[in-house]
Amino acid sequence: MVFNTEQIDNQKSTIAIMILAAGASTRMGTPKQLLLYQGRSFLEYIIEMAIASVCQPVVVVLGANAEQIYPQIKQLPVRVVNNLDWDSGMSTSIKSGIELLNNLPQKIEAVVITLCDQPFVSHQIINQLVDTYYSAKKPIIACEYAGTLGVPALFSQRFFSELAALKETSGAKKVINNNLNEVFSISFPLGDIDIDTPKDYEQLLSMASASQLSLKQT
Repeated sequence: MVFNTEQIDNQKSTIAIMILAAGASTRMGTPKQLLLYQGRSFLEYIIEMAIASVCQPVVVVLGANAEQIYPQIKQLPVRVVNNLDWDSGMSTSIKSGIELLNNLPQKIEAVVITLCDQPFVSHQIINQLVDTYYSAKKPIIACEYAGTLGVPALFSQRFFSELAALKETSGAKKVINNNLNEVFSISFPLGDIDIDTPKDYEQLLSMASASQLSLKQT
């Protein structure tokens, strides 16, 4: 199911970006997509980063709490997919996003896949993935952090079928690990920080407050 969306920017680019935001936030106890971060929700923040990047179109996959979340982003220039099978695992959200990309009139050369709960993802990191894709000539560009490779990550169109065929709780990381010879990585140490629990959120807000205080004192 694809929600009606506002008019999409006509700027043509063959690198899309997919934001996965379908989870139920069970450990958080409230939809973390809507938690406030730097004056807007987590989801609005990552959408802003995506819009500011070179990627187009921006695809957002919703699922749990979609009817609550969608009104918060409906005015933004994004394409929104409602994954009705979200409770079957992240693989279904990736499949929903890939199906939308495959049905677009323009040919999508690659897609950057990212999550809504990695608060330090920036448009610079997204653009670095795209720049590296063209310079390194590798079909998968992944972020490296905490001794692992993961999202945000860019996948060329040749991996769309493999992404769409993922099962249950498997995510994009499985495709990365299954094709390590095809992967080039960029360093993103802060990619290891994601927000799953109230404690995670409190620590993030404390970190943000300390950073702002430090800036005021310099």
